Amino acid sequence: MKDQNCAYCMREEKPELLDDFGIFICPLRVSSLILFKEQSHPGRCIVAYNDHVSELVNISDEQRDAFFADVAQAAKAIHAAFGPDKVNYGAYGDTGCHLHFHLVPKYKDEAEWGGVFAMNPKQKFLSEDEYKAMIEKIKAAL
Repeated sequence: MKDQNCAYCMREEKPELLDDFGIFICPLRVSSLILFKEQSHPGRCIVAYNDHVSELVNISDEQRDAFFADVAQAAKAIHAAFGPDKVNYGAYGDTGCHLHFHLVPKYKDEAEWGGVFAMNPKQKFLSEDEYKAMIEKIKAAL
């Protein structure tokens, strides 16, 4: 079942919902890979589960394992494409109750190293060409 107000569920029907914060990269096994538009952490992405569920406990063990395989595949691609010192993983969904993980590359020379990443600091946005180049880099590493 889809939530008509959910950016992840309505990616194709209402693309403006996702356009507010992300760019669809590609489908994975049981999820979608999305580039987060705010790029204070170069390579930041979201892995969103395909079905509108809120919690990991709402899916079968098999689906959970496939979802975590998608998260791992995306993280490997981020490591290969951008060479972060660490990737932080965030799963919140208090307001948008759709199972998803933020994959946030962290770099030792940045201000947030050693702390929690800001959800959306609205500090760094890229040109369309820069987003395209970043997405191609991620796809090449998948």
